Amino acid sequence: MTVAAAIAARDPDLLPSRRDEDWRWTGLRELIRVVPPASPAVASVAEDEMLAGLGWPTLVFANGRALEEAEIAIPATGKGRFVRRFVSADAGTAHHLDAVVTVGEGARLVLIDSFEGQAGDYLASAALSFDLDPGADVERIVLLDDAEDAVSAARSTVSLGAGARFHQTVLAGGARRQRFETHVRHPGQGVNVRLDGAYVLSGKRQSDQTTVVAHTGQDGVTTQLTKGVAADQARGVFQGRIVVERGADGTDARMAHHALLLSDRAEIDAKPELEIYADDVACAHGNTVGALDEAAIFYARARGIPEPVAKTLLTAAFLGEVVERIVNEPAREIAHAWLLGKLEGLA
Repeated sequence: MTVAAAIAARDPDLLPSRRDEDWRWTGLRELIRVVPPASPAVASVAEDEMLAGLGWPTLVFANGRALEEAEIAIPATGKGRFVRRFVSADAGTAHHLDAVVTVGEGARLVLIDSFEGQAGDYLASAALSFDLDPGADVERIVLLDDAEDAVSAARSTVSLGAGARFHQTVLAGGARRQRFETHVRHPGQGVNVRLDGAYVLSGKRQSDQTTVVAHTGQDGVTTQLTKGVAADQARGVFQGRIVVERGADGTDARMAHHALLLSDRAEIDAKPELEIYADDVACAHGNTVGALDEAAIFYARARGIPEPVAKTLLTAAFLGEVVERIVNEPAREIAHAWLLGKLEGLA
């Protein structure tokens, strides 16, 4: 049961339900009684000034369709920097898209994926795959900017060759329901995976970041850091699973999730998991949920900083650790600007 299948058949019974353990906090079948009609074709969409300022080649998908050639294929030892925009442009409709990225041996790619809601009340699904040859290097930044009353679900699958590196940072602003999954088959063999995330949620928005990393070979590294804040009646969900299969000795896998509740009515649900079937591994996970430090707020106010400004500064510092781990400087600046824009909305 998938969102894509439900859209294709216009059958809400094919949507994932809260009875499915992996969807227990983001079930869609209970929410959507009628699957909307298919989104119409769109000839063009408005430019995003912030992303356009990068000057990188931009590939646009509108309502699930590529407006032009949209395949990214970096040849061996090549380099590339791209923006992909996944735009939902019509209210009350549904669409699904598939997209593939291939990166040749020893090649490098920096990619910004921007999911944008330019209308409301849509149902959007995406299946995105990444195929990295040995020694390939990908840094991916994902911006989830769905409409407040939208439902969106995206699933990324990552295949890695020996010695490859895949680093990802997901920044989420939430929606009526928003889910972003990343599934990695980790072969060991010197492969390095980093899966980071941050979410800033207000109103009644919800966002779910779910990751599954399966270590199948020796000497692989995975690190994860996810941080988030939830205000008003918003809800943040983090589900992270790292599986170390038999024979994957020498695995180094570490996962951390930390969140702040800015309202008594906000909610954070987190489920970090480790499944270890191998010996000689270094694995750990951690999870904390709390509130802003009242002493720090008092200290700032005592020096003339208004309380709303003090809270914004403290929240920005809390989330900033995630963004600072982005290596590419222009992409890091985009991530900073996007995050600050969301934090201003909390004030």
